[in-house]
Amino acid sequence: MAHVIAQAALVIFIYMTLVFVLALIKKNNGVVDIAWGLGFILVSLAVFLLRGDGQARQWLALALVALWGGRLALHIFRRNRGREEDFRYAAWRRQWGKHFIIRSFWQIFMLQGLLLLLVSAPLLLIVGQAQPALHLLDGLGLLIWMAGFLFETIGDRQLAAFIKDPANRGKIMTGGLWAFSRHPNYFGEAALWWGMAVLALSAPRGWLGLIGPVVITFLLRFVSGVPLLEKKYSGRPDFEAYKKQTSIFFPWFPRW
Repeated sequence: MAHVIAQAALVIFIYMTLVFVLALIKKNNGVVDIAWGLGFILVSLAVFLLRGDGQARQWLALALVALWGGRLALHIFRRNRGREEDFRYAAWRRQWGKHFIIRSFWQIFMLQGLLLLLVSAPLLLIVGQAQPALHLLDGLGLLIWMAGFLFETIGDRQLAAFIKDPANRGKIMTGGLWAFSRHPNYFGEAALWWGMAVLALSAPRGWLGLIGPVVITFLLRFVSGVPLLEKKYSGRPDFEAYKKQTSIFFPWFPRW
């Protein structure tokens, strides 16, 4: 697996460097968010072409990551089209001043590249080595993956429709899946990676694939996902009331 990791790391380094150059040209580091999902497609396909042998689990993993990564990239592209740079990157642009370029390269693009490598662990275990035949455990993994994908997709669509409606200007989303979780799209993304890790359990040393969902769940729940958005709306009376009745991450029935 050392060769697989090295090859994946090289692909990711080249890819994220090119994305960094594009961000400099466009003067918008938000392009890295679009590149996130596409990066998983690229690295899994590259490793498959170098190491894979066309077994069923490998094709299944490639199809799932292509569906997820392509949808996510398209969603973020549509959401950001015509908008200014995301508030997180804009704040760092101001804070970092003359060191913005070098700090962007390492603290945004290379850091995301490292995280991409870690989260893709179950994928690499599947597409980078010989696999046993499919069995019931793969069915469980697929079900978990599908549940997560639906949560992320439906949550994103519900939020996009809510924002698009002028009547909702200045309001926060509290309906649909958002009545059961304050961040159903983030929960969905974490869940689908747990599903991918279950698929990888059948591979040699498959337990190492658990690194992926552990990392992405920690990031979304405690670092770059939930905390930043919660901080953005903290103190608003409507959001504080929403917090009291709605689960922060894992979906659950509202508390009335």
